[in-house]
Amino acid sequence: MFNPSGLPLVDDAPADHPKVKELHELAQWAEGMVWSSPERHAMTGLMKTQIDWIPLSVGAVRPTQGKTLAVMQVSGGSQSFNAVNQMRVLGRWMRMLTIPNQSSVAKAWQEFDKAGPMMPSAYYDRIVDVMEELMKFTLLTRDAAPYLVDRYSERKESAEALSRRIQQAVI
Repeated sequence: MFNPSGLPLVDDAPADHPKVKELHELAQWAEGMVWSSPERHAMTGLMKTQIDWIPLSVGAVRPTQGKTLAVMQVSGGSQSFNAVNQMRVLGRWMRMLTIPNQSSVAKAWQEFDKAGPMMPSAYYDRIVDVMEELMKFTLLTRDAAPYLVDRYSERKESAEALSRRIQQAVI
């Protein structure tokens, strides 16, 4: 669980900022992720900042590639899917295996009791369904992820780089 409190805006701090380092370490460690955002016209700026801080590559490793992703949102008003749709697009762009199921809780203020926990409802059941599906996809793809995200263009580039490095043309 990452608490973004204190996370600086992208490009407002160096990558060795403590909150940025914490986020990077969690992104590297996780096999799957759950992105959840309130819907305020779309996903919040803070959610986008977290996603923007996750590097697309660390050396030759893509920290998100092949990892599973579930997306969720809560809304203060009527049902909407703007935030989950944006997060789904970003997850696919980051080469994550974004699961088919998702959750959008409308009128979220009615769904929680005064102590904080979510009350039993169809929305609650849907969240459990999404979490179960995330676990199933993570387990099913765990060993297959390298194969599923393997790309011809990257293998080709790697072969060309290797050929130049060992001066294959000279040999």
